[in-house]
Amino acid sequence: MLLLLRLCIAAGIAFLIGKCTSKIKLPSILGWLITGMVLGPHALSLVNQEILDAGWYQIMIHILECAMGLMIGTELVWSKIKRSGKAIVVTTLTQSLGTFFLVSLVFGILFYFSGIPIYLALIFGGIALATAPAPALSIVREFQTDGPVTQTLIPMAVLDDMVGCVVFFSVIAAVAGKLSAGQLPAYMIAVVLLLPLAIGIGVGWIAGLILKKERSLPATLALLIFLVLAASGVGFFFNNVVMPSPVLNFMIIGMAFSATFSNMISAKRLEQIMRGFNPILGVAMILVILNLGAPLDYHLIFGAGLYTAIYILSRAAGKYFGAFFGAHITKSPQTVQKYLGLTLLPHSGVSLVFTGIAVSVLTGPAPECARIIQGTIAAAAVINEIIAVIVSKKGFEWAGEFAKAGKDEKSEATPHGLPE
Repeated sequence: MLLLLRLCIAAGIAFLIGKCTSKIKLPSILGWLITGMVLGPHALSLVNQEILDAGWYQIMIHILECAMGLMIGTELVWSKIKRSGKAIVVTTLTQSLGTFFLVSLVFGILFYFSGIPIYLALIFGGIALATAPAPALSIVREFQTDGPVTQTLIPMAVLDDMVGCVVFFSVIAAVAGKLSAGQLPAYMIAVVLLLPLAIGIGVGWIAGLILKKERSLPATLALLIFLVLAASGVGFFFNNVVMPSPVLNFMIIGMAFSATFSNMISAKRLEQIMRGFNPILGVAMILVILNLGAPLDYHLIFGAGLYTAIYILSRAAGKYFGAFFGAHITKSPQTVQKYLGLTLLPHSGVSLVFTGIAVSVLTGPAPECARIIQGTIAAAAVINEIIAVIVSKKGFEWAGEFAKAGKDEKSEATPHGLPE
């Protein structure tokens, strides 16, 4: 109970800091992230390592990640995205694979002349291509952005995670096989990608049948909470009982779950459901971002070296120019070509998960490589995330998409926006 009380106090502080941050025209998420770092085990330790390692805490965060998936999935209504489907797929591939190849190439050259194994460059590339959707999407909600960049980013968040999982687990499986360090099963790549989607779609189909019927707001909210817990519960079963290691992405489960039921019910019913769920979504966002910030050691900012700087710059170049190229060849709007890449820079949550997996594979046979990966990505996560949130916000602002959702729907509350 004491640990839970400490977490509640930390969440309350994060909420207040987020409000103060928004007063100076910066995203609330930046305040939440910095609050997590300051209150985490490397600073004031209000959210200490005991909390972060607790089983109940990990379960809670995964459930909240699943709930946050609704922020993306409820926007993936087929009738909305089918017109730009091809452009989104092409741009996702160019920015994700472009980042992988650029980062791998840069580090490959660097490691070749430094006498470090070249396979480490591929791991850097595999970690770099993934994008953490929560930061950019929280800016979408907070500032009620709408327009070509926003409409491209939302479905891309799902596809980007899928491509990231395929590439990273392909690389890590090959490296693990080469090093013979507890070789990952070959089926792991397909399972990690497809299982969260299958779980989400299965429970989401049931949810669509249940939620289709008109009910009172309290009854609807209770049903939705139950269904989110059910989707998370199935995920926990596979993650901890069936899988050789817990690597399932619960946000993808939530995305697939909500995308499925969103395409089975009317737009009016979906609006009613999400209006009731918004307060819970707001709490989930604060706690998940607080969780991203807490493990980050701000001391790493001062100890960041050449590898960290090269990683941040090469990844940013890969994301920006990859998105620009994909948007250009698909003749997407000029704002998408110029500014989409800026919204794809947030990275920390996914990068730290992938880094943990890579370190576990490398620690035994190549401990020095494990230390290089861990130190570089940890420092990059701290520095990049602070910069990326600000740059992502500017991307939407320069694209002219701030507060467009609010202006277009002035007579009614925006369906999926966060509460004031």
